[in-house]
Amino acid sequence: MSLTSLLVPSFTHMLTNLSQWLDKAAAHESAAGNDVDGLMAQRLAPDMYPLAAQVRFACFQALEPAYRLRGLAVPQAWLQVRNDGWASNERPGTLAEARACIAEALAALADLPGDALDGRPEAPIALDLPNGIVFDMDSEQYARDWSFPQFYFHCITAYAILRSLGVELGKADYVAHALAYVRPGTLPQA
Repeated sequence: MSLTSLLVPSFTHMLTNLSQWLDKAAAHESAAGNDVDGLMAQRLAPDMYPLAAQVRFACFQALEPAYRLRGLAVPQAWLQVRNDGWASNERPGTLAEARACIAEALAALADLPGDALDGRPEAPIALDLPNGIVFDMDSEQYARDWSFPQFYFHCITAYAILRSLGVELGKADYVAHALAYVRPGTLPQA
């Protein structure tokens, strides 16, 4: 399986799901008479980033490999999304901004050619973190051991934040894209 055929659909499915979770959360908050933008400041624990950061980081983590795996610098606009994630405690932003970020990430993923991430499977990738730690990996290690775990961490944390607020999300919401593979007539009847 190529890195493009693995990463791009996975990131696309989960970002689409994340957008749908935000829709359900907005409906939940509206029904309760709450300000939907207040969702963006919610978090699981005091020392964790809020929902706004989880969305921004998920979008950034979906696109960072689209550049790194091609040997390109991550564009300043996407680095700013990551930086905005780091600043989410001070400026969580709005639900509309979160939805727009997801839509931009999905559009960028959709614009990638079908083999965009496959040309450099053993190319070295140096990942410099702001705290001074540097990871040295090849492309496949980077995709498997950094990109996927980072992306899914932020998606599941966003899901967990919303669930902790009482938003009715379940496994079918988490893997909504997998419902396309259900054999006809095998879904349980309510």
